[in-house]
Amino acid sequence: MKTPNPESENDKAVFGEGKQMKLSDEEREILESVERGEWRRIPDFRKEVGRYQEYAKATLRKDRRVNIRMTERDLVRFQKRALEEGLPYQTLISSILHKYINGNLVDKER
Repeated sequence: MKTPNPESENDKAVFGEGKQMKLSDEEREILESVERGEWRRIPDFRKEVGRYQEYAKATLRKDRRVNIRMTERDLVRFQKRALEEGLPYQTLISSILHKYINGNLVDKER
């Protein structure tokens, strides 16, 4: 198996522990900037890490219960699809709603 040359063309691969990863141009620029020592640790680094960890936890926390009415037919279809995906149907419904409100749910051409 031939190992790719990380300096070939515009691609640069990051190697480590037997793994390689192709970088985009933007990622390559950031990596090179870090390697040149252009980045500095922010003051109160640990405090900032803790703050952003709390933001992440709050984002993932499911602390609200919602009751909705839907047709039996739609509920059965949700349950069937969830079974196919291997997850609880409530999780599937929550995921679909989350994608919709964030603009990530797209119409399918029929």
